[in-house]
Amino acid sequence: MSESTFDPRAFRRALGNFATGVTVVTAADASGRKVGVTANSFNSVSLDPPLVLWSIDKRSNSHEVFEQASHFAVNVLAADQIDLSNNFARPKDDRFAEIEYEPGEGGAPVFADCAARFHCENYQQVDGGDHWIMIGKVVAFDDFGRAPLLYHQGAYSMVLPHTRMTKRDESQPPSSHFQGRLRHNLYYLMTQAVRAYQSSYQPRQLSTGLRTNEARMLMVLENDARLSPGDLLREVAMPVREIDDAVANLKRKGLVDDDEQGVHLTAAGVEQTEDLWAIAREQQEKVFAEFSQAQVETFKAVLKQLISQC
Repeated sequence: MSESTFDPRAFRRALGNFATGVTVVTAADASGRKVGVTANSFNSVSLDPPLVLWSIDKRSNSHEVFEQASHFAVNVLAADQIDLSNNFARPKDDRFAEIEYEPGEGGAPVFADCAARFHCENYQQVDGGDHWIMIGKVVAFDDFGRAPLLYHQGAYSMVLPHTRMTKRDESQPPSSHFQGRLRHNLYYLMTQAVRAYQSSYQPRQLSTGLRTNEARMLMVLENDARLSPGDLLREVAMPVREIDDAVANLKRKGLVDDDEQGVHLTAAGVEQTEDLWAIAREQQEKVFAEFSQAQVETFKAVLKQLISQC
């Protein structure tokens, strides 16, 4: 592909097929200036010495502090820290306002309840095109073992067991699935139920040609909803940048439009959204065919009550 035909937006969408974790990388310089940015470019480099890397846009106002600081911290976010990710992904005068943190090595802010944290000495900065690749030497780390927040196809996601890792070989004796204490553990049962539900539902949704974030946005908008960027941020589990990209992609496809009242579906968007809801309805009817309507309504009530308590 020649440079003249290279589409950066399409390239970025293709890269989105590689699922990553989500981190907030932080630092503080000698004068006490603190910076933090959401990044999914974090990766390991070496075990001996223990090196990790991440990259930052050369246009970032935060780069100067990262370059001058003696240390930086990589906060690997847990699945319930979407708000923290969004906070450090959007432009703000003070991203640390109303955010609880404590100083780590070199004064780099670290957050509680993460999946893991890595305290790093600034080791090397490498030119990487339109980004600086920041390499750090890990001097300490915290492993909390919490389920991580994931990022895939422009939307937040979470870890679920793969179907092949949980499917039993019929020639083998029964495993521990639903035996002993596991059969009474509601969290285990709920995660297994979601895994089983998604294994056949998500491929059908993707078969429409829409990406996960695009389908999610269309289904949130419904037929007559007009949602502002703030409303969309509240309703969908996506970072601001991906909301903007999803709106741009859907506008280009003629499925949504926006005005002073917010983003809304076009006629084509309504038709496409109805297809998505048809897929969702067919999946629901298939999965719950063996249950009575009363059982389904009770199940809905339990789920809604659980959600309201979170």
